[in-house]
Amino acid sequence: MYFKLFRVISVLVYLSACHCPVAKGENEHPCGLLKQSLESASVLVELSRKGFHRELITTVKLRPDELGDVTFLLVYRFPRGVYVDPYQLASLIDQSNWQILLNSAIDLEAPAHKTSGFVAYVYPFYCGPTASVLKIKIPVHGRYHKPSFVGEIFTTVDINAPELLLRTEKCTHFKNFERHSVIEAPCTVSNSSTCSWVKIQHQQEPGSVSFEFPVGDGSLVTPVCGGTLLVTMICCVVLSRYMWKHRIIQTT
Repeated sequence: MYFKLFRVISVLVYLSACHCPVAKGENEHPCGLLKQSLESASVLVELSRKGFHRELITTVKLRPDELGDVTFLLVYRFPRGVYVDPYQLASLIDQSNWQILLNSAIDLEAPAHKTSGFVAYVYPFYCGPTASVLKIKIPVHGRYHKPSFVGEIFTTVDINAPELLLRTEKCTHFKNFERHSVIEAPCTVSNSSTCSWVKIQHQQEPGSVSFEFPVGDGSLVTPVCGGTLLVTMICCVVLSRYMWKHRIIQTT
């Protein structure tokens, strides 16, 4: 009898010991999927079109294909030499696979030296569990720059690749993400709350793209202003003589 009781107790102990690792594995699966996505994800940026009005194309490659409920966020840190048009972005909502949140108001008319950089949070949509490549296209525009007094005719503005952040509702413990940093960012485009996101550290090169804009020649400011003033005075004299000759001015 005691032997049978001992066997029953042994079986119960074994089953309880087996149950714990299974439950633990189930809880760690979302974090494991998130970590696997972090290790294999890459970001590539490029510019299309020419001139002051370009299109910034960001390609995000993701693995594994089974993404589950992993959410993605791209954080762009734009320099002051470029801007995005909020009105243009609003008109593209129905045609785009992303939503955007800006951290500040955008002055569309200000020159580069009178503005500051800004941050854009882009929330992509991906269709289905097998969408392993995301392509984000954002229109960006160049600002006018101060004239150069050292003979330069072009200036360059670099746009860094966006930071790729990932999160999932089911993974709340980040102790196994030593190689990646955890930062706070808006949970959604509504900006009603912040969440913890994991930022990937290894991104595909090149890490930035460059705008090249023409700038004025500062050494020509004085002769241009002087010439403009001289031409204006000559036109005023000629116009006054014409009006006086043809008695266009009537005295009262």
